Amino acid sequence: MAHDNLTDLLFMKMHGLGNDFVVLDGRAREIPVTSAFAVAVGDRRTGIGFDQLALISEGAGDAHLTFWNTDGSMSAACGNATRCIARHLMSETGKTELHLTTERGDLYAVDAGNEMTSVNMGAPQLEWQDVPLAEAMDTLELPIEGAPTATGMGNPHCSFFVDDAEAIPMETFGPRYEHHPLFPERTNVQVVSVIGPDHLRMRVWERGAGLTLASGSSSCAVGVAAHRRGLTGRRVQIELDGGTIHVDWRDDGVWMTGPTTHVCNGVITKQFLKALG
Repeated sequence: MAHDNLTDLLFMKMHGLGNDFVVLDGRAREIPVTSAFAVAVGDRRTGIGFDQLALISEGAGDAHLTFWNTDGSMSAACGNATRCIARHLMSETGKTELHLTTERGDLYAVDAGNEMTSVNMGAPQLEWQDVPLAEAMDTLELPIEGAPTATGMGNPHCSFFVDDAEAIPMETFGPRYEHHPLFPERTNVQVVSVIGPDHLRMRVWERGAGLTLASGSSSCAVGVAAHRRGLTGRRVQIELDGGTIHVDWRDDGVWMTGPTTHVCNGVITKQFLKALG
């Protein structure tokens, strides 16, 4: 990030079910975010800390959103951050429907009532080359122990259906499959157990961020995978470490509905920015 002549930089801290974000608003001033900047701000001891950094900028619709992970890599999609920012923009403008653009494509958000926000995360990517995988294969059951399902939601996902999601040591299980050679761009990793009809328990390891309390795009991928495997219908309630989210795979895309929290506003100081070089 170029820091010459920069003044203190305002930010918002938000979370969706414990999946937390630092949000920068670049509509009024240019904020040239770099990977090094994302890594520094993402450090929970020497920075602010987040699962993803999100930048709001002017776009073809109501706004354009760009996302970075804590390791400085970029992500085309971040469902919970999209919901959080959509709620902020709705409060700012009074609108109840928004058109947002991302590297994932055009996303649409609506006020679902009762302080809940819904976002259409688009159609899932079910072909191997679109996830993407390293070679041609059926994405429903991968040739990996546990026969997980691969799904693309603008970013890759690998969903393991297990008897007890609580029993899986995600700190070691997650990174093992995040870097599996079948996923050339790495992958988000989920372990999922069936609680009941259309009711799932999910834990998630996010590509480039690690163990998180919730993940929106992962929830969408799991809802799609569970239906494809005949475990649920197209509408599911998913219990995450951070709370409950609802996923509905409709003809126009995968809709995700849940609560959001705008925690606080803050300032990234010139001292911090100058130290980055």
